[in-house]
Amino acid sequence: MQLEKFTYDNKIVRNFGIATIVWGVIGMLVGLLVAMQLFKPEMNMGNQYTTFGRIRPLHTNAVIFAFVGNAIFMGVYYSLQRLLKARMFSNLLSNIHFWGWQLIIVSAVITLPLGITSSHEYAELEWPIDIAITLIWVVFGINMFGTIIKRRERHLYVAIWFYIATFVTIAVLHIVNSFQLPISFLKSYYVFAGVQDALVQWWYGHNAVAFFLTTPYLGMMYYFLPKMANRPVYSYKLSILHFWSLIFIYIWAGPHHLLYTSLPGWAQSLGVAFSVMLIAPSWGGMINGLLTLRGAWDKVREDVTLKFMVVALTAYGMATFEGPMLSLKQINGIAHFTDWIVAHVHVGALGWNGFLTFGVLYWLIPRIYKTELYSKKLASFHFWIGTLGILFYAIPMYWAGFTQGLMWKEFTAEGLLKYANFLTTTLQIIPMHILRSIGGALYLLGAIVMTYNLAKTMLRGKLVANEAAEAMALEKVVTNEDPADKKWHRVLERKPMKFMVLSMIVILIGGMVEMMPTFTIESNVPTISSVKPYTPLELEGRDLYIREGCVNCHSQTIRPFRSETERYGEYSKAGEFVYDHPFLWGSKRTGPDLHRIGGKYSNAWHYNHMLDPTSMSPGSIMPPYPWLITQKLDTTQTEAKIRAMQTLGVPYRENFDKVAQAKLKEQADVIAADLKQNNIEVKSDREIVALIAYLQRMGTDIKANKTTIPSNQ
Repeated sequence: MQLEKFTYDNKIVRNFGIATIVWGVIGMLVGLLVAMQLFKPEMNMGNQYTTFGRIRPLHTNAVIFAFVGNAIFMGVYYSLQRLLKARMFSNLLSNIHFWGWQLIIVSAVITLPLGITSSHEYAELEWPIDIAITLIWVVFGINMFGTIIKRRERHLYVAIWFYIATFVTIAVLHIVNSFQLPISFLKSYYVFAGVQDALVQWWYGHNAVAFFLTTPYLGMMYYFLPKMANRPVYSYKLSILHFWSLIFIYIWAGPHHLLYTSLPGWAQSLGVAFSVMLIAPSWGGMINGLLTLRGAWDKVREDVTLKFMVVALTAYGMATFEGPMLSLKQINGIAHFTDWIVAHVHVGALGWNGFLTFGVLYWLIPRIYKTELYSKKLASFHFWIGTLGILFYAIPMYWAGFTQGLMWKEFTAEGLLKYANFLTTTLQIIPMHILRSIGGALYLLGAIVMTYNLAKTMLRGKLVANEAAEAMALEKVVTNEDPADKKWHRVLERKPMKFMVLSMIVILIGGMVEMMPTFTIESNVPTISSVKPYTPLELEGRDLYIREGCVNCHSQTIRPFRSETERYGEYSKAGEFVYDHPFLWGSKRTGPDLHRIGGKYSNAWHYNHMLDPTSMSPGSIMPPYPWLITQKLDTTQTEAKIRAMQTLGVPYRENFDKVAQAKLKEQADVIAADLKQNNIEVKSDREIVALIAYLQRMGTDIKANKTTIPSNQ
C-alpha cells in the first residue's frame, strides 16, 4: 500500500507550550505572594484586590487551569498527532481552543481579585465564564475525536485512553458542579444547598484533581517517558488494569474531604473505602512508569529530562500513598484543616505536575525547533533547585500540619484545652511558613531559569510549523488479522466512540450511587424547625463574606470532637445548612472556625476586628479590611437575590422581596445604633454593617434564645 504524505501541526503545540511557561511563572509568583501573606499580611500592600482571600483562588486557578491546563493541551496536541499518524482535525478549532482558553484565564485574572466568585474550590469562576469553559471544552473534544476518526493507526495507544477519559469526565464534573441560578451578569447562587452542595463540590473538587491533574498527565507519561528513554512501556496488561480500575475507583473518593462533617455517614464510609482501594491502581501506574526505565538508568543519570520524570513519578507515588492514608478517619481527624493537607497537595502539584511538565518542555521544545537545548547545565540547575524547593516547601508544611493538629487537640491534666486560644497555634507555625516561602521562591527561580533556557533554545532554532510525515492509510478491512487483536480490549481500542461511552458509564456509577440517595432520601438531611432563612441584610453580608474569600481561611463546620466542641461550641448539624447557597464549610483553618461565632462577641468587637485585627487579637496574621467601613453596601440586587432564593426553595413569605429593602434598613439601623453606643460612628448603609449582621447570625438558629434574630417572616 502506498504511503500517504501529511504534516503535523507544531505551531499549536508551540503556542500551548509558551502559554504553559508564561502562566506557570505568573501562577507561581502569585502563589509566593499568597504564601508570604501568611506571616506578613502587609504583603497585600493594603489593597483590597490583593488580600489572601481574593488572590488565593487566583493562584489555584492559575496553576491548575493556566499552567497545567496549557501543558495538558501542549502534550495532547503533540502526542495525539503522532500516535494517530494524522494532523489535528481542524486548524481553526485548534486556534479557537487556544485563544478561547487564554481568554478564559484572563477573565479569571480580572474577576477573582475583584471578588467576583462563586466560592466553590477550584470552580470559583462565575456562570458566564463557566459557559465559556464548556464551549471551549467541546471545541477541544470535537478536535480530538475528529483526529481519532481520521487516524492512520488501527489501535488507540494507552495515552489516548487517558485523554478520552479526561475529556468525558471533566465535561460531566464541570456541568454538574455548575448548576447555578444567575441573578445578574456576574452573580449567581448554586442550585444545591448545604450538605448536598458540599457533596457535589467535593465530588467535583477531588475528581478535578483526578481527571485534570492526574489522568491526562498519566497519558503524557505513557507517551513521553518511553520516547525519552527509548524503551517500550513495561506492561500492556498492567496499563489496562491501571486505566480501568483508576477511573472507576477515583470517582467514589470525593467524600473523604468531608469526614466528620454532617454528610451522611454511609457516604463518608464509601469515600474512605474507595480511597483506600485507590492506592492499587495509582501505584500500578507509577510502577509501570518506573519499570519502563529498566536498563536505562545510565541514561537517567545523563539525561535531565528523565531526571524530571523520575522525580515526578516518585512524587506521584508519594501523593497517591498519602491520599488514601489521609482518608482514614483516625488520621483525617488530626490532619484535616491543617497545613498537612497543603503539604500533601503540593507534593503532587510541584513534584508530579510541575516536574513532569518541565521534563516534557525540555524534551519537546528542541524537537519542534530542530535544535539542541541551549544549556543542559541550566536545565540541571533547574532540576536541583526545583527539587530543593519542593523539600523546603513540603517538609515545613508537614511539620506545621502535625503541630497544628496536635496542639488543637491537646488537653491539660485538669481536662481543659491547653491551647484554647487558636492564635497560639498560628504563631507557633510562622517559622514554618517562612521556610515554605523560601521553598516556593527556589521553585519559582527554577521556573524562571527554565524560561530563559527555553527562550534561548527557540531563538537559536526555527519552528517547524508543519512537520512532514508519512504513513499508510488505515485499512477498512484487515486480512490475516492477528489472533491477539480479537481479545476484548484490542477490539475496544479500535472503536473510539464505544471506548468513550464505556468510560462515561464507568465514571458515572460512583457519582450516581453517592449523590442520588443524598438528593432523594429526605432522612439524609433532616430539617430543624428553628432554622430560618437569612434576613436581607444577612444575605448581603454573606455575599460580602464570599466576596472577600473569608472561606479560604475559616471553616464553618464543627466536627463532633471534644476538642472542637470545647473550643467552638455545639457540633454542626445537617439541617442548619439547608438555606446555604453555596455551602461554606471550608477546607483550611488558617483562622478559627466561625460556625458558632454569632453572639460570641459584640458588634463593636467585630467592627474593630475588621478595621484592625491586631487590636482584638494581638499577633493576628489577618489583614485589616478598612474598605468595608467606607464602601457603601450595594443593595440594587437585594430583591433579585430574595426572589432567587425563593426559586431555590427558601421559604420566604410571598412578596417578601417587596419589603426586603425596608427590612434591610431596619436591621442595619439597629446595628449602627448599637455601634454608636460604643462610640463608633458608622453609617448604616456601609458594608461593615451587613457583614456584622451575617457574623452575628452564624450558628445561632439552634440556640434556645433566638429573640435577637430579626424576623424575615
